[in-house]
Amino acid sequence: MRSITKTVFLIILAFFTGACDNNPYTASLSGKNILFSAFSTRIKYLDPARAYSSSEYRFIRQIYEPPLQYHYLKRPYTLIPLSATEVPKPQYFDANGNVLPENAPVKTIDHTVYEISIQRGIKYQPHPGFARDAQGRFIYHNLSESALSNIHELSDFEKTGTRELVANDFVYQIKRLAHPRINSPIYGLMSEYIVGLWELNERLQQVDKEQKLDYIDLDNYPLEGVEVVDDYTYRIRITGKYPQFLYWLAMPFFAPVPPEAERFYSQKVLIKRNITINGYPVGTGPYMLTVNNPNYRIVLERNKNFHGELYPLEGAAGDKELGLLRDAGKPLPFIDTAIYTLEKETIPYWNKFLQGYFDAATISSDNFDQAVTISADSNAILTDEMREKGIRLITSVRPTNFYFGFNMQDTVVGGTAESARLLRQAISIAMDIEEFISIFHNGRGIPAQGPLPQGIFGHKEGEKGVNPYIYDWVNGQAKRKPIAIARSLLAEAGYPNGRNEKSGKPLVLYLDVRGGGPDDKSMFDWYRKQLAKLDIQLIVRATDYNRFREKMQMGNAQIFWWGWHADYPDPENFLFLFYGPNGKVKYGGENAANYQNDKFDALFEQMKNMDNGEARLKIIDKMVEIVRYNAPWLWGFHPLEFSMHHDWEHNVKPHPMENSSLKYWRIDHEKRENYREKYNKPVLWPLGLMLALVVIITVLAVRLYRQREYRRQAVNN
Repeated sequence: MRSITKTVFLIILAFFTGACDNNPYTASLSGKNILFSAFSTRIKYLDPARAYSSSEYRFIRQIYEPPLQYHYLKRPYTLIPLSATEVPKPQYFDANGNVLPENAPVKTIDHTVYEISIQRGIKYQPHPGFARDAQGRFIYHNLSESALSNIHELSDFEKTGTRELVANDFVYQIKRLAHPRINSPIYGLMSEYIVGLWELNERLQQVDKEQKLDYIDLDNYPLEGVEVVDDYTYRIRITGKYPQFLYWLAMPFFAPVPPEAERFYSQKVLIKRNITINGYPVGTGPYMLTVNNPNYRIVLERNKNFHGELYPLEGAAGDKELGLLRDAGKPLPFIDTAIYTLEKETIPYWNKFLQGYFDAATISSDNFDQAVTISADSNAILTDEMREKGIRLITSVRPTNFYFGFNMQDTVVGGTAESARLLRQAISIAMDIEEFISIFHNGRGIPAQGPLPQGIFGHKEGEKGVNPYIYDWVNGQAKRKPIAIARSLLAEAGYPNGRNEKSGKPLVLYLDVRGGGPDDKSMFDWYRKQLAKLDIQLIVRATDYNRFREKMQMGNAQIFWWGWHADYPDPENFLFLFYGPNGKVKYGGENAANYQNDKFDALFEQMKNMDNGEARLKIIDKMVEIVRYNAPWLWGFHPLEFSMHHDWEHNVKPHPMENSSLKYWRIDHEKRENYREKYNKPVLWPLGLMLALVVIITVLAVRLYRQREYRRQAVNN
């Protein structure tokens, strides 16, 4: 009977606990000034010289501070100082070193100089790489295996240190762009502009090959086009005129990295423990990364050494009415800690948002109808359920391309042969992007007619903006060409009815994508269905994002699904995705299709350093025509972003060009606790049902026990 009683007690306890507690966080986190969010993709690179995806920038932009940033509220996008004292003005020079006026013709400009002054008194976050002993020697720069017996992550180091930010830290990071072991994705582009960067890369490759050092001290290798003027000033010299360079100064590629961090992280004993700059950034920003478990959780905490910044005093039209200026002039950041939990599946992510365990959420196709309805005038509005919960809908148009790319190095879909071009155009017609947007994005997107999204100079609306190789203009609208046209192009390409006209074998193509979870199956089936219209067999190969990126770098994909989000609001930032010297396989650049066209490249080189105007627009039109005709991309769509926010999250304004929004946000954690209590009341009916079952089982067990005892006594008598 004791064992029965114990079992009953444990069952009751388990059900009571399950009914009363569904909070995914520990009780110690309740009621604190914490942002709770999620991430869905494993983070690989947090090194500012290597990272180049929005999922990575989401974290490192809170930690690193480049010279410039975008004003959080103003539109159009406006550059303002961050670690710099002011936005530097370019100085133009001819080949003889004579100063030229601002309106000098591009052909007369031999080079441009940017002199950047940085703020005094900025200090780095606490970090063991700065720790020194009483004699001023670095404590952790020559570690042995035995000294690390209890070290498993960065926080295990007992001592930390800091120092003031100096100009050389910015220079050091620019040199890192040329480091052969880092393989910075913008090295190819920047080596065309920053004087001497290519030569520095050649020199470092030689040193790396000959000396095979664990650590190459970049301070020992000068960079011709970058120099330290004094502790708080440095100069960058670039070839010719490149107006977009100021935008790059707002990106982490040009944020400071202290040489001490490079030296610290170069130790093999730390690399063996996966303690690297890719996992543990070292910055001067408002936050520092304290937990990095990419398979579970990432935590950012307030940097106690942060030099301080104020919330903007002014914004765009309508910001005041939206409450975005209530905190004007107050010190940043407002939030103490940000906790990001890995959530790969959309439904659990959405449910936790509705329970108040995430402060914001994006809307997926699975929960769109629950969150949003479309009004008669085609506007998205919140459902009554969402409004009752105090949830807000924020929409924005992103300067982003999602596209299917063709690997131009592939022997079937790539190359310059007419047959391959016709094949790419046939596939582009067959892939019904309008249907894709409707089914998988609930209409949240605009079919792309070329590489330039709305809001970017060179983008055209209406009939003038239509891609004539894929669409017809019918009754004032773009209409995708009939599938019969695609079949005709396919036959002309040498694949009538989806078979090689020479061998008779069916045409089998391969599409590489990220993901592969249960949510993706219907999408993969849709991809296959689209090419089945042409009797083409499509095999979808899904991998995680990091493996996908490796395949792209090696050129091991035939067709791929990817996206590009603008680094800065200029057409050059989209058109350089087709520039030959920016090819991903050969040069490590962002031309993922590895497209190369001499005429396009010549036009790009002419266009890239021009100011916006009619002359530049004519060149852009020619470039757009070339890539439309050659179809290195299957033009996908430009997304519309819908995000949901609880009413305790304040100062939220989407900024497609700036990823450092965390420092501006404010959380009313008391309101959040009240919401959680209201919408997460214990569900007790299962407990009542279980108690009833337990009573029945107990009564039956007692009865059986008594009957057995009665029979035993009868036998003994």
